[in-house]
This record gives sequence, structure tokens and C-alpha cells, in this order.
Amino acid sequence: MKPANSIAWDDTVLPFQLDKSDIRGRVARLDGVLSGVLKQHNYPEVVEALVAEMALLTALIGQTISLRWKLQLQVQSNGPVRMIATDYYAPTKEGEPARIRAYASFDEERLTDGAPFDQLGNGYFALLIDQGEGMQPYQGISGLNGGSLQASAEAYFAQSEQLATRFSLKFGKSIEPGVGEHWRAGGIMLQHMPKASPHVTGEGGSGDGGLLLAKDVLNEEDEENWNRANILLDSVEDLEMIGPSVPPTDLLIRLFHEEQPRVYDTQPVKFGCTCSEERVRQSLSIYSAKDIEKMTTPEGRVTADCQYCSAHYDLDPATVGFDAKKDGDAAGA
Repeated sequence: MKPANSIAWDDTVLPFQLDKSDIRGRVARLDGVLSGVLKQHNYPEVVEALVAEMALLTALIGQTISLRWKLQLQVQSNGPVRMIATDYYAPTKEGEPARIRAYASFDEERLTDGAPFDQLGNGYFALLIDQGEGMQPYQGISGLNGGSLQASAEAYFAQSEQLATRFSLKFGKSIEPGVGEHWRAGGIMLQHMPKASPHVTGEGGSGDGGLLLAKDVLNEEDEENWNRANILLDSVEDLEMIGPSVPPTDLLIRLFHEEQPRVYDTQPVKFGCTCSEERVRQSLSIYSAKDIEKMTTPEGRVTADCQYCSAHYDLDPATVGFDAKKDGDAAGA
């Protein structure tokens, strides 16, 4: 439930299209979603910043997937922050909110005083889409590039999807009367509409170390439109992006009125985890009684903790694994 002083456009993603420029995009505002994600853990602030940026990227990218699909973004690195994983669960039916969850794995003693992205070493940015039972999952991977997670996401779309893509993100801690200190985030994603046969210049693109960039997947006219839209996006101010006083529709008109913006239905998002005792039991069903015995604590229980929401599950070892006693067996024992 949202607090009484919540803003109508918090925790929403607004899809839009710039008809004059053949560009689509999304505006996202996250508030309660970040609170839900981050309060599950006691992350250092530099790790919280990386998780907030990933959650914002996830909301912007996830809005495009179909009902009942799942999107996961994942970063793996050899730096102090070893992994960040975010999940976006599309609504099961129209009108319902999407759900986002996230967590990070890190070595606290290796964290530095540097910028958030400095906590990531060499590694990769991955996008995975689960289209449901019976469908082959899609996965795409690119390197960590450009000094930020948003730059890595832009490089991913240019290199793996051949789509010119731009993110403008703002996130940080906000202090509000009656609410206290909490994280807020706002962002805009621009993406050139895909063509049937994208134009690619050369092999490896721009000469930037072989990395394919946005300008390498656009023809001359499209590149002019794309550059114009990016110049307009560069004029956005931090408070317009993240602050509660400017509705996303007003922001689009201010930025892109000459590009003829057209908006679609807003997608609400919320923090939500899919873990359950049933899922834990299912994951343990592949193990034998001997395997389960090795997992049993000195107190005679099998326990599991959800990395996303910190839920704790405490189970009787006799009731898990493929040798688990049936209800009738247990009653007659």
C-alpha cells in the first residue's frame, strides 16, 4: 500500500513515441519500489547506488516485454561487487502492476571510496528473457563499458540488438518531511524504432575498440533525428527527472513538443518477490535423503533464505527431497 502522501506517478513507467523522429521511449519514476528492494538488506551506500541504477534500468527495459514474461538483468564482475541481479515480472493480465526485485553480492572489505561503477571490475552485462513454459529463453551478453551501468546497457543494445538506445538516469537519497531519508530514482529511455534490415557500418562499428555504437546502426536521416532527440534529452534537469513536482507527461511536452510525443497507458510497478515454501520444496526435490542429511542443521532442520527478500524458510528434513515421506507414511510412522 502506498503512503497517503505518495505521488500518483511514483512507481510507474510511461511508454511514449516521438512520431516525428521514429523514436520510442519510456519515463520511469521509482520510489516505493526502491524502498522495498533496499530495505531487505543492509547494503553499504555505494552498493545501494548500483542496485538502484540496475532497478531503474530494469523498469525501463522491462516495460516492453509481453504479459507473463520475465526479464532479468545481471552484472557479473571480478570487482568488489561480484554480482547484481534484478528481475522484472510482467503482469499476468492487463491493468495489474509489474513486479521488480533485486539483490547484490559483494566483498565488503574490498569496497573502495571510489564511484559506484568503480566497485565493478572486468565483467559482463547480461539480459535474459523467459517467455514461459515450453519456450526457449533468450539471452544476450556484452561487456561492462563506458563507466556506468547505463552506458553498459546502451552498448548492449547497440552491439547485441543493433538498436540505437539512450538512457538518462538520476537516482539518490531524498529527505522528505514525514517520510525521512529514502531512495528515489527517475529515468528516460530513448530507442530508435527497429528496421527490417538495420544499417550497420563496417565490422565492429565506430572504431571505438571494435564496440558497435548507436551511430553505427542508423542511416543518415535516422542519425539526424536521433541526434536531435538526444540534444533535447540532454537539456533535462535532475529535479525534472526525479522530483515529485513534474508529471512525466509534462516532462515529455517540455522536452519533445516539436517531436510530437504520443503517450500510451502507464504501467504501475511494485516490489515483489516470487519466493515461497512451495518453490523451496520444489528446488530441494532433486536431492536424495543422504543429500538432505548433509544440508540439515545441528538443530535438525533444513533452512533456506531468499537472496532477494530475505525470507527465511525452516523445514523438516523428512518432508523434503525425492525420498520425502508422504502424508500417509508420516501419519503411520
